[in-house]
Amino acid sequence: MDIKPFFQFITVDPVNLSIKGKLLSVLASFIAILVIAWVTQKVGVGSAYPIIVASMGASVVILFILPSSPLAAPWPLVGGQLVSAAIGVACAQMIADTVLASGCAVGASILAMLLLRCLHPPGAATALTPVISSTPDHLLDYSFVLMPVGVNVAVMLFMAVAINRWILRYGYPTAIPLADKNKRGHSTLIQPSQRTGISAQDVELALENMDRFMDVSAGDLSKLLTDAQMQSFKRYQGNISCADIMVKPILTVEYGTEVQEAWKTMHDGKLNALPVIDRAHRVIGIITWNDFFKFVDVEANETFTEKFKAFVRRTPDVTTEKPEAVGHIMASPVSVMPENSHIAELIPLMADQGYRQVPIVNDENRLVGMVYQANLIAALYNKSHDYAKNQPVGI
Repeated sequence: MDIKPFFQFITVDPVNLSIKGKLLSVLASFIAILVIAWVTQKVGVGSAYPIIVASMGASVVILFILPSSPLAAPWPLVGGQLVSAAIGVACAQMIADTVLASGCAVGASILAMLLLRCLHPPGAATALTPVISSTPDHLLDYSFVLMPVGVNVAVMLFMAVAINRWILRYGYPTAIPLADKNKRGHSTLIQPSQRTGISAQDVELALENMDRFMDVSAGDLSKLLTDAQMQSFKRYQGNISCADIMVKPILTVEYGTEVQEAWKTMHDGKLNALPVIDRAHRVIGIITWNDFFKFVDVEANETFTEKFKAFVRRTPDVTTEKPEAVGHIMASPVSVMPENSHIAELIPLMADQGYRQVPIVNDENRLVGMVYQANLIAALYNKSHDYAKNQPVGI
């Protein structure tokens, strides 16, 4: 008999957390249970009820170690615990046989949680509590649902939001996007997140085809796959940084630069965009042709050329109603990229968000160059061309 597979289960860590992450999760669980028990005790419960339901110990494991799991969402926590508690009380009161009541409580609670879409595994343990705690002379009534379970759950939810967001730095609760299955495959409009990589619909279809529950949200799985694709792309393309393909030096303007001067700089240099910098040479905005054109409102008996020349021309009067400085027409804030970043990081900005150029900054966040779409395309083409030339004949 080969016992090696059994040892493999022991050596595999079921959670992908660093030592720091594990210690923080332990601390979060300790604080949550401590606060829940203290608050419930202060609120006051009868001697027949415990100050905390034992299943809360299992809930903190899910909430603070697997906060992105669908089982940790607010509705599964609240609905799963309260519904299971009510079912447990009903089974304890209606079924005298403890063995049969235990099975019915767990089975019925799981069925209810599945039907109500609030599956929370510790809820099944909550359903058992009224059955095993009741005696022939004293049966727990439905007040058990509100005290202590209701109080426990309310404090648990508050602690989950506070600790996950402020201590563990997790975005709890995780938003679960709603997909319209009736429109799947009929839309011709490709969303930005679908232009590159694997779409959310692809992930949802794959999860459905597995026909078993995966303890990870579709959003987290999609992000994981996208990050994996990005790492694969970096490995294939090699270590090409933004500094390797950026254009430098580049023309710039400042916040107070006159509109007329900025337009002349762009026109003479045949530029589509100009970064706007401060005195420390940090990017504070960017202007494109569209930033000039959007202020030109052509009316009857006027031509666009005349109107545009009037806009960019310096106003001789002391007062004016039109923008005179670059800072009044620039787009801000601006997405920038560190010069040591891999060119793969530019793809989401240019392919998904439609940027035609991205300013490149150094470690001090000072402007050092600009990468245009043409630069990125050329770099990708040259790398692919070199790869193809080095392949053996027949591949």
